[in-house]
Amino acid sequence: MPKNKGKGGKNRKRGKNEADDEKRELVFKEDGQEYAQVLRMLGNGRCEAMCIDGTKRLCHIRGKMHKKVWIAAGDIILLGLREYQDDKADVILKYMPDEARLLKAYGELPENTRLNEGIVDEEDDGGADDYVEFEDEDIDKI
Repeated sequence: MPKNKGKGGKNRKRGKNEADDEKRELVFKEDGQEYAQVLRMLGNGRCEAMCIDGTKRLCHIRGKMHKKVWIAAGDIILLGLREYQDDKADVILKYMPDEARLLKAYGELPENTRLNEGIVDEEDDGGADDYVEFEDEDIDKI
């Protein structure tokens, strides 16, 4: 029989949640970095994000965050811009909802940025035609 040299299986690795209940220092952007809001997840460790400078970029989630930090549509993230590809970037950090609110309060994010909303839609018409109302007479005809 082989000797087990590890400390456990996949369930032990899955059980780690290091970022839970831990206050961390707020990280601001530096040169070559930009704030962005995730538009949609594409799979394969990639997402599409709208940067604060108005550019839509294809973003790659770095290996340190992959399968540890879950990113969803509407999240505020920090991107590392590429010098050689302007339409692509790398995800450096995901901001928690309270950190995103602090960034907005400090004036780092513009006022029209919508926080804590799932999917961001540019062509939102107010949702006026989302439901159909039936009369009792319609049901009798069926």
